[in-house]
Amino acid sequence: MRGRKAALTPKMAGVVERMARAGHPPLNAMTPDEAKAAYEKGAGVLEVPKPPLARIEDFAVPARDGHPIPARLYAPSAEVLPVLVYFHGGGFTVGNIRTHDTLCRVLSRDAGCAVVSVDYRLAPENKFPTASNDAWDAVQHIAKEGGALGLDATRLALGGDSAGGALTAACAIMARDVGLPVALQLMFYPGVAAHQDTDSHRLYADGPLLTKALIDYFFAGYVRSPADREDWRFAPLLADDVEGVAPAWIGLAECDPVVDEGIAYADKLRAAGVPVDLEIYRGVIHEFVKMGRAIPEALTAQADAARALRAALTP
Repeated sequence: MRGRKAALTPKMAGVVERMARAGHPPLNAMTPDEAKAAYEKGAGVLEVPKPPLARIEDFAVPARDGHPIPARLYAPSAEVLPVLVYFHGGGFTVGNIRTHDTLCRVLSRDAGCAVVSVDYRLAPENKFPTASNDAWDAVQHIAKEGGALGLDATRLALGGDSAGGALTAACAIMARDVGLPVALQLMFYPGVAAHQDTDSHRLYADGPLLTKALIDYFFAGYVRSPADREDWRFAPLLADDVEGVAPAWIGLAECDPVVDEGIAYADKLRAAGVPVDLEIYRGVIHEFVKMGRAIPEALTAQADAARALRAALTP
């Protein structure tokens, strides 16, 4: 892939062409509130139908500053089940529980586990490290209080896509540091680097979908100063030591600015002796995993992730 763009699959190219024809302005041309609304409006367009589940319950997790973090519990049965704590993507700026509702339902149904989706606070109103703090507060709460929710929190996984993948990686390191057992860290195309300077960032600077301009827009609203980029909670690729963190399943899109940093993080984990299952889905773009109605690779990635979850959480 180095040095030249990979070809999109015909179906992926068709989706990209339809997006271009629709003529919607990019999120980075909008105010943050407009971007949040536009992302939510478009989030379900290419999703599979929402699977019905036995349990769907909204509740709140207390953050360290007292803020109630909205969360949603999904479970395929009323049994006491292991749990995946999930962090949605959206550049720390857009996205919420609703935009990732279908994906969380699919993972819960197909992995046979509960999923808790976390509505961490977003930029630009809430700067780094608020999202990271909220994510970690949610993980600790579920680990301690999961029994009250009918969960087996001794069998715990962490997961997320894009920015949520970065939160997953950071929380896996924090869990290791306090001795909290995590069975799996599951990441779809995580953004884990301090700077967007890899070959894939250069190749896909103009997208499709995720562009340099959009990444710059997201991060300009999220970081307080350039120093924040050097913090491993923002860029887990900078963590001094990842030995002993949870095993990882990492699913990447080949035609994506962040693919190189995802590969680099997999390499970093493996070098530290962490088991890693790395899947690169060919000819697809960032966000593809939420396009199951149009992109077969999305269904494959969802099934692969669910299989890894089920294996990691089954005693």
